[in-house]
Amino acid sequence: MALLQEYNMGMDFTVKTFAGLEEVLATELMNIGVSGIQVIKRGVQFRGGKEDMYRANYLCRTALRVLRPIGVFEVTDDVQLYEKVKKIDWQEVFRLDQTFNINAHVFHSQLDHEQYVALRTKDAIVDQFREATGKRPWVAKEDADVYIDVHISQDVCTVSLDSSGESLHKRGYRIDADKAPINEVLASGMIKLTGWNGEKDFYDPMCGSATIPIEAAMLAMNIPAAHYRKHFSFMNWADYDEGLFKKVKKEADLEMGELACRIFASDRSEKAVGIAKRNLRNAGLHKDIDISVSYFDSIQPEDKGGILVFNPPYGKRMEERGEIRDLYRGIGDALKQSFSGFEAWIITSNMDVAKFIGLRPSAKIVLYNGPLESRFIKFELYEGSKKAKNNPQWEDESDYRKKDYKREDKGDYRKKNVKNTAGKFNRNDDRKKPDREEDKPRWKDKGDRKIDNDNSYSRRPSLGKPEKTGYTGDGKRGSRKKRPRI
Repeated sequence: MALLQEYNMGMDFTVKTFAGLEEVLATELMNIGVSGIQVIKRGVQFRGGKEDMYRANYLCRTALRVLRPIGVFEVTDDVQLYEKVKKIDWQEVFRLDQTFNINAHVFHSQLDHEQYVALRTKDAIVDQFREATGKRPWVAKEDADVYIDVHISQDVCTVSLDSSGESLHKRGYRIDADKAPINEVLASGMIKLTGWNGEKDFYDPMCGSATIPIEAAMLAMNIPAAHYRKHFSFMNWADYDEGLFKKVKKEADLEMGELACRIFASDRSEKAVGIAKRNLRNAGLHKDIDISVSYFDSIQPEDKGGILVFNPPYGKRMEERGEIRDLYRGIGDALKQSFSGFEAWIITSNMDVAKFIGLRPSAKIVLYNGPLESRFIKFELYEGSKKAKNNPQWEDESDYRKKDYKREDKGDYRKKNVKNTAGKFNRNDDRKKPDREEDKPRWKDKGDRKIDNDNSYSRRPSLGKPEKTGYTGDGKRGSRKKRPRI
């Protein structure tokens, strides 16, 4: 009996997230008080009630969708799918005058076309309404009243109601975006993975539309993830409890506070900073985040110690590789020169150029930025050397000289453990060394090599080949291409 799982009354829910953020999401759900948590691939399952569903939608920063399963069955072809979906009482789920939308996801199944799965599911729902009422509900591609999720894996089909509707990464504060903005859920998950909670200064030197700084400020100030959002799909359900949701929202909003640290955002693009400022003003955070047009290598932190989290360009196209390589070298130089004592976290999908940062990473976490497999890399920027960090007794070089390491008298030390064997050279005897220039051996022919006085070998310059002049292709001797500003 001890092996049996305790059963708790409630409904089953599945919360979706990005690969690599499952444990972060599970911790968030645990903190809001749900039970029966089970981590799955790209999601977390739990058992709870209506209030738990409301809290998950409003509070969880790494949640993409909160699904409520209403049917699970086996399917091997489209005929079985149609018949079994039609057995669900859809008139209890939504009304004839409401619109609906279907999202289908298929993995390792004999039904391998997601659009066709969505089409057959729609046919089953519409035909049930038509047979019962003579009329049919309509599909809406955007802003539907009811969202339905169909997930087929290993021929097991799960039909769920999507309580979120539009993806929860659509927080509601972003009114504009620069090119290739990072997803809000991914940005928040990255910040949580660093362990930062607002206790030290935060920098994003390549902020773009300011998604990462805004998510950092929301986390530090306890602003709920969906605080700026106006609508969820569960508000259109027949059993929606408006009073209960207002209670959940009010309790969460009372926990909001002021920012205890400083958050700095910057970008070299005036256009990006202009977009970021509009987003900050829309979120009401324009007075809490210091934003400016600045090159990364010109930033001088106000205090020692802090954290950097940023998303530099990846440079996947062939023609960008040289420029991106120089960019990542510049990132490494700026980190070494200006950010001693900081932690730096960088997400990139291009590990070939990430090595040009020139620092040894202390952590690498696999994440997905859209379809791109990426690495979230941590660099610890020690003040001084890493050896000094790990061994405080060697922190000051002068301390080594002050240690009580007294050697014996120099003469005794030279004579110690030396065997004067007849007929053999004694390295420690006082044999006179040549001090005149003409007495010093200059060259000894070893083919095309020479031997200097320090016994090191070096190659003679070739007489038949021109020496290297350092040409770089621009016609000027010894010139170098200027590294781009970052």
